[in-house]
Amino acid sequence: MITLIVVGLVSGVITAISPCVLPVLPAILTSSIQDGARNRRRPLVVVGGLVTSFAVFTLLGGILLASLGLPDDLLRWIGIGVLALVGLGLAIPPLGELLQRPFERVRPARMDRDGNGYVMGLALGLVFVPCAGPILASITVLAATNGVSWGLVALTLAFSAGIAIPLLAFGLAGQAIFGRIKAVRERLQLIRMISGVVLLATALVIATNVAEPLQRLVPSWLAGVQTSIEDNSGVRGQLDTLAGRSDATATGDQLTFDQCSQDPSTLHDCGPARDLTGITAWLNTDGGQPLDLADLKGRVVLVDFWTYSCINCQRTFPYLEAWDQRYRADGLTIIGVHTPEFAFEKVTSNVASAAKRYGIAYPIAIDDKYATWNAWDQRFWPAHYLIDQTGEVRQVHYGEGSYAETEKLIQQLLKAPAQAPVSVDTGGHTSGRTPETYLGYARGGPANADYPRDKAHDFGTGIAPARDEVSFSGTWTIADEHATAGAGASLDLNFYASDAHLVLAGEGTVTATLADDPSYRKVIHVSGTPDLYTLWSGTPLEHTLHLELSKGVEAYAFTFG
Repeated sequence: MITLIVVGLVSGVITAISPCVLPVLPAILTSSIQDGARNRRRPLVVVGGLVTSFAVFTLLGGILLASLGLPDDLLRWIGIGVLALVGLGLAIPPLGELLQRPFERVRPARMDRDGNGYVMGLALGLVFVPCAGPILASITVLAATNGVSWGLVALTLAFSAGIAIPLLAFGLAGQAIFGRIKAVRERLQLIRMISGVVLLATALVIATNVAEPLQRLVPSWLAGVQTSIEDNSGVRGQLDTLAGRSDATATGDQLTFDQCSQDPSTLHDCGPARDLTGITAWLNTDGGQPLDLADLKGRVVLVDFWTYSCINCQRTFPYLEAWDQRYRADGLTIIGVHTPEFAFEKVTSNVASAAKRYGIAYPIAIDDKYATWNAWDQRFWPAHYLIDQTGEVRQVHYGEGSYAETEKLIQQLLKAPAQAPVSVDTGGHTSGRTPETYLGYARGGPANADYPRDKAHDFGTGIAPARDEVSFSGTWTIADEHATAGAGASLDLNFYASDAHLVLAGEGTVTATLADDPSYRKVIHVSGTPDLYTLWSGTPLEHTLHLELSKGVEAYAFTFG
């Protein structure tokens, strides 16, 4: 158990330095400097509130909501509401005084500055959604299915302590740096008002999920470190003991799921597929009708375990969607088993909204009771199991990566003609792909001619761009971070990758076509704050992409896979 606690602590540290903390980090930093350097314990108070509510409600939140018959996403919305309320109180001092009046006669609970900080930390803990590895997955699933044990409490506390260490370091460092700036010390009231605005923005970002594209940018080395620490035989054995599972053993030539996962590039005999049991609802099937693996014999089936707030899962969606489009007609069925990590992910409408947001069209099984998760001896998200036409599991893969290997095995089972994979390496990126390309003048801009900054400019008919370059046509206003389309605005991009994406904002449409493929045409409807939109996905070749943008649409940066 000591080893597991140490691993839990390290896992928490890794989680707290990943992009998964981006939505809450600005709130922690700004809150830490509300009193300059005078209140040195404020970062401790804020982070203490965060880890307290995160630990308590990770363990007991689902049980509490279920026993009271309350909505599963209630705690998340309470957290968002409290953040917004505290933010309003800080941003508008007269309103803050009004909100504080009910507590003035209750001295122990008085909402002084430390009290505000702790309440804000509690709210942040309710909306904090860290990246899930085997440790956090075990905590959430065991708390929901096996109840709370002393071992689980110890593991949760270790993980929460690990989260607290980097967050507290960030808060103290921010306080130390900004506390030395005279302008900050002399304008503390303004700093508090700015902090309130940041809290309001944090609540809005979390409520609308606009930070998801940034959160998905977890460096591959960091994900690899987390996997090496959390997903090894020793940790697996201790997690199995904590869950009360007995170690699976191989029989004859049949391998266990863990043994099969050690080499995802080859078809193995991993035993018969388990049942999809305890499913409470189905999405993306005719009339919500359930699917049964026994009825799917004769087809190749890929069962993918996921949960919609898991950033690691989100990065696998483009590959799953591409395989569904390519091979469904050839006999492939993909089933996404959605097993929730947090209480708010048990709300089926939230899952449906996420599926629509990510463009998932294959069937989704809602596994709210963790019955299928446990039947398959699952440990963390994402994970998939490739099943042949006779119902035997032939490949097991935990985590991200091995996309090219999996697609090759799909082709072998289907006896389908070989095609270039969606991605050519296990990191999910095309080798030698076009680098990220920015459209604002601060970090890039168009390749053709000089242009005035922050003013409308007619680029004329543009030029043919060279490899990895962008050429503008029509009227554009180039700002430091983005380019805003004017009359007749279009652009051409010469790139090499297996997929191309563009961060867009505003209201309007973008029409994408390929110079070397007259049949390709995609119309994208842009709405709201900056978000990542997919322009094209397919075989990695050099293409020239032509985009026509309606007036007012803002284009920020291209990214490639």
